[in-house]
Amino acid sequence: MNTLSYKTVSANKTTVNKEWVIVDAEGAVLGRLATLVASMLRGKHKTNYTPHVDCGDNVIVINSEKVVLTGEKWDDKQYVRHTGYPGGQKFTTAAQMMKKNPIRLVENAVKGMLPKNRLGSELYRNLHVYAGTVHPHEAQKPKKIEIKNK
Repeated sequence: MNTLSYKTVSANKTTVNKEWVIVDAEGAVLGRLATLVASMLRGKHKTNYTPHVDCGDNVIVINSEKVVLTGEKWDDKQYVRHTGYPGGQKFTTAAQMMKKNPIRLVENAVKGMLPKNRLGSELYRNLHVYAGTVHPHEAQKPKKIEIKNK
């Protein structure tokens, strides 16, 4: 019996091949976009996926100001933050956040789908979100990913 064919191969930092991908958020539903991006950051679409290793891709999200929310979420969905002082809870609706900083809306959605540990922080650094179509990562030659195909 060939025992070499039964070995489990775990990826590590030296064996992982990271790529650059670009996702256009124009007309995309926020939650569906965030699940696709979080899965690509995690590396779950690769055959050598290892849960405790950063084996995902570097993801660039463009046109974040053109993302869509379904139903009444623009007014009903609330984001909560705390100043650190007593009674310092601050509430922001999705519409207010989109008007002030459309990048943060996508970043919050993706960050909430990543692990809440050191690996999640490391994966979050591989996310690059931009409001328009211009981004400074042309030198990396990112591969375009269609959302509708996934």
